Amino acid sequence: MPFTSPVSQEAAGLHTEIQQFYARQMHLLDDGEADAWADTFTEDGTFAANAHPEPARGRETIRTAATAAAAQRAAQGLQVRHWLGMLDVRPQDDGSVRARSYALIINTPAGGQAAVHLSTTCEDVLVRGEDGGWLVSSRQVVRDDLR
Repeated sequence: MPFTSPVSQEAAGLHTEIQQFYARQMHLLDDGEADAWADTFTEDGTFAANAHPEPARGRETIRTAATAAAAQRAAQGLQVRHWLGMLDVRPQDDGSVRARSYALIINTPAGGQAAVHLSTTCEDVLVRGEDGGWLVSSRQVVRDDLR
């Protein structure tokens, strides 16, 4: 018997809204728009990863790290693409959303072949910003190779 799960129009609309948020956010990151990408986090947002000893805390710290990473990729002549899929969106009673996805990071050197660099999970808590859009309150990235 096939798996079926009833999905309300409200849930489908929220899922689409969150998917669009991630599409915009990843385009900013991959285009080297570190400032705009950092602005998709709350002022006190956190970015934690099992590849980093400590989480980046606060939008300005996240901005600094993203700017450095963009400069490093540019110096290496590397185009990076983040591909998010298998998105699971779970609304919370407080109005936030827990979102979990798989993320593939694909690197393409100038004149070279694209290759999957990393496979990760990404778990976010998203909150509404003042303008009604979504912001990342906390992000936890777990690299599969470091589990």
